[in-house]
Amino acid sequence: MRQRIRLRGVSREIEGRAWEGLDLLRIGRQQPWEVELRDRSISRCHAELTCLDQQGWYARDLGSTNGTFLNGVRIGPEGRRLRERDLLQVGNLVLRVVSMDQVGARTPEANNVAVHVEATTQHSWTEAFEIVARHVAQNPRTGSQLLELLSLGQNLHNHKSIEELLHKNLEDTVRTLNARGGALLLVDETTGQLTLQASIPVPGVGEAARYSSTLAERCLTRGESLLTCDPHRDADLRRADSIRRGKMRSILCALLRSPTRRLGVLHLDRGPGDKPFRIEELHLADALAASMAGSIESAQFLLAKQRSWFVQTVITLAQTVEVRDAYTAGHAERVTRYALLLAKEMQLSSQARQQIEIGSRLHDIGKIGILDTVLRKPGRLTREEYEHMKSHTVKGAAILATIPDLAPVLPIVRNH
Repeated sequence: MRQRIRLRGVSREIEGRAWEGLDLLRIGRQQPWEVELRDRSISRCHAELTCLDQQGWYARDLGSTNGTFLNGVRIGPEGRRLRERDLLQVGNLVLRVVSMDQVGARTPEANNVAVHVEATTQHSWTEAFEIVARHVAQNPRTGSQLLELLSLGQNLHNHKSIEELLHKNLEDTVRTLNARGGALLLVDETTGQLTLQASIPVPGVGEAARYSSTLAERCLTRGESLLTCDPHRDADLRRADSIRRGKMRSILCALLRSPTRRLGVLHLDRGPGDKPFRIEELHLADALAASMAGSIESAQFLLAKQRSWFVQTVITLAQTVEVRDAYTAGHAERVTRYALLLAKEMQLSSQARQQIEIGSRLHDIGKIGILDTVLRKPGRLTREEYEHMKSHTVKGAAILATIPDLAPVLPIVRNH
């Protein structure tokens, strides 16, 4: 069974960068080695990490000028066994062994374990802001970017809908980080899958190529923001439509999260003629995503509250029909219950299920316009009376058409 190892940079020069490999990981200034370190203290062929079947991972020096050290002890060509949390020093740079595991194990990210990324960050919600603040003194431009960062949290009260809020947040972020294109993906509460909610399209690029689903899923699953400066170096990414047709040369995926949960992923890209994203921009995107997630979660909370009040109003409205017609008492409730069971079995999105719930409760609302002599008639209806009864679908759709928020449920009311 194949083995995977994951390293993370500790020294200031490589802080936040991450590397991973299967069975073999070579370190040096040699291209295209798996861990390419552009530092004067690193030899072209410096060190090698090898997995020896069931014995685990071993590190050995390849005759480097400045040596290879494991937890402070110099190692030679014979190799020393590695363990998680070990510190590996090559020249003047220090890396930490983050994890070692079997690829055959069924983990959520098993499909993209070998994806090449230059850097990742896994900071908490508050740490994300602290890191950006530390960069202000070193980079004056970050000061103005922090103003953008703070403004994202104020967008909640300036927009009429969560869709408008998401698009404005994405526009601000794309502009702040000089990205070519961007996408906002949120976790669907029902399916647990990432769904595209907003995007800044690139001219000539289709919707299917607006973001890398592989990198976005990895960002969400592992709970870390990530940067890849050249996705074409990875064989799997190079074949993906988003990279090939979208002509993406550098990608940032920042985790949208609150202190309590993961909400989704912010995806930014730059094209062939643009400079690749830098690690400092990864940290800024990470903080922007944290700020953005706060406003999104607040909007979702308010939306849930409003929806609760709205559904209660709908229930009251539907009950007015049942008061007039004892024969159909409880009918709307039963239809709603069965419809939601079917929606759950079909794994429909939470938004679709909400529309089905409201539409089911209101599907007979048009009976308000049906004559009592027809609605309450105990015997068989005449042909004319039956035609009048059937008109309740048209009457119901006409009643609800005056309420813009109910537009998505009109087909349910009109066509049942």
